[in-house]
Amino acid sequence: MNAGHTGIGMTSQRTRMRMVERLRGEGIADEVILAAMGEVPRHIFVDEALASRAYEDMALPLGFGQTISSPYTVARMLELLRGGVQLTKVLEIGTGCGYQAAVLSRLAKEVYSLERLAPLLSKARRHLRDARAHNVRVRTADGQFGWPEHAPFDGIVVAAAATHVPEQLLEQVVVGGKIIIPLTHQGKQALHVIERTAQSYVDRKVEDALFVPLLPGLG
Repeated sequence: MNAGHTGIGMTSQRTRMRMVERLRGEGIADEVILAAMGEVPRHIFVDEALASRAYEDMALPLGFGQTISSPYTVARMLELLRGGVQLTKVLEIGTGCGYQAAVLSRLAKEVYSLERLAPLLSKARRHLRDARAHNVRVRTADGQFGWPEHAPFDGIVVAAAATHVPEQLLEQVVVGGKIIIPLTHQGKQALHVIERTAQSYVDRKVEDALFVPLLPGLG
């Protein structure tokens, strides 16, 4: 970790607590998620030039046309995923810089995360080591196919907007599990919760969203 990031880290605990209080005020009620977000140093996941803005409620650029989602977006998606229940094994589509995976590492016993851009994943691996997220496994892959070798998952969270829920992801979530995914319809994005039941899948639209698109193949 470089000196700039270390310097910011000296005051980051207080800054993180302010972020947590803001999230609580914005309606995030799951204290387990709030505690996890208070623990993970978000500033180490962004470029040093942006580190001073890491705890503001905004998305920040990561390069390669990607962004780190705002703290509220991360907290909201994970609150929907957890649903107040202990998670055992989860899959993340779109590792990005690794921040959401690091938060997930405090919420689930096993975290699997896929990223289509190898240079971005290389950075994420370093960030996850720095954050001591030792229960996260990552690899470069086309996220729409999931990670069948480790399926089924309690939950799947997709950090990019799709036009539909990929069939392979539907197959890789347990009965009673959830997929949290932003979907684009008629040019507008919304966050959806897809819950698998014994007979089918229940789709619930939650709120408006803004994500980079879910792209096929490797970058």
